[in-house]
Amino acid sequence: LAMDIVPLFETIADLDNARQVMRAAFELPAYRRWIAGRGEIQEVMLGYSDSNKDGGYLASNWALHKAAAALREACVARGVRLRLFHGRGGTVGRGGGPSYDAILAQPAGAVDGALRLTEQGEVIASKYADPESGRRNLEILAAATLEASLGRRAPHPNRERHVEIMEALAGHALRAYRLLVRETPGFLEYFRASTPLEEIAALNIGSRPASRRVSERLEDLRAIPWVFSWSQCRLMLPGWYGFGSAVEAWLQEKGGSLEELREMQRGWPFWRSVLSNMDMVLAKSDLGIASRYAELVPDARLRTEVFGRISDEWQRTRRYLLEI
Repeated sequence: LAMDIVPLFETIADLDNARQVMRAAFELPAYRRWIAGRGEIQEVMLGYSDSNKDGGYLASNWALHKAAAALREACVARGVRLRLFHGRGGTVGRGGGPSYDAILAQPAGAVDGALRLTEQGEVIASKYADPESGRRNLEILAAATLEASLGRRAPHPNRERHVEIMEALAGHALRAYRLLVRETPGFLEYFRASTPLEEIAALNIGSRPASRRVSERLEDLRAIPWVFSWSQCRLMLPGWYGFGSAVEAWLQEKGGSLEELREMQRGWPFWRSVLSNMDMVLAKSDLGIASRYAELVPDARLRTEVFGRISDEWQRTRRYLLEI
């Protein structure tokens, strides 16, 4: 009873299945006795970095949001208090962004007076190296936790429609992202040649190897070098790719309008946070520098095809973001 058991859900499929997994665990008599011995508190960790690498920015954010709400429902039904552990990184592609906004963007009831989150690497130095900055950042976390727990907001009158829209957008974004990353022949070859992945992997600056095992598979590459590599070539791809295609596909469906997305931006903290973080990432990207990195890809056909698709999606994403 002295040891916490903290389930971790971090791929898109894991997050979608989190409620069923915890419900099954709560049905086990031994597990119920363990929870009773821990004061009826269940901690669950959500993986931001790997869910992004698995499904892209928009689909990952929505899967995490849904999982938080679903886990709360599963715990409340069994009289268990949920404490979510957010495994966030420093960059937007790994779940980063302003902590205050991220906490307020959580589903209603998902904070409930307590949360845990990771502060990693360069974030520790930037936030806590100076005592005054450290105190300020801790005050921000405490204030956001109190506000999210006690400042109950009435649901938006069009909330069901907003959820329906998000479900559609996330589905389109997931398909666009995986079409590039998983289904484009030679994509990993392009990625390894056009980013300093090998150099990053050789640096003695990480706590773990760049890959989980000796392999060329994307699934085995850790999220930190994946995001860091895209940052170094200035594409910042994990922080935006798929959004433009998702909005365009959704608008082409019957009944979709930009005004509905603007209404969501005005009235839904989750959507506002998603757009704000993506806005920041796009501002940090630079297609001119990225095109120079792309010249390192020896296969001219592959270079032209992949960089052309990324560039087109960047323009599409920027256009729709600004229209919203």
